[in-house]
Amino acid sequence: MKAISIRNVPDNVYVGLQKMAKINRRSLQEQIKLILEQEVKLSKRSFLADATEWRKKFQGRGFNDTVKDVWEDRQR
Repeated sequence: MKAISIRNVPDNVYVGLQKMAKINRRSLQEQIKLILEQEVKLSKRSFLADATEWRKKFQGRGFNDTVKDVWEDRQR
């Protein structure tokens, strides 16, 4: 596994990362590694391909008009 050193991190970013790590009960290093892993996964995703896949899944299905349903429910 490779190591990365990051210099000149702004104080507010460093403090924010520390807070995130503490909230998630991780070390600062673990938190940064997780963020980097998530960003790499997101950069590989094609949102257009995801949208096309969802359209195919829902093709031909009828959906209720949610606004109409809420309005009718409030009238009861």
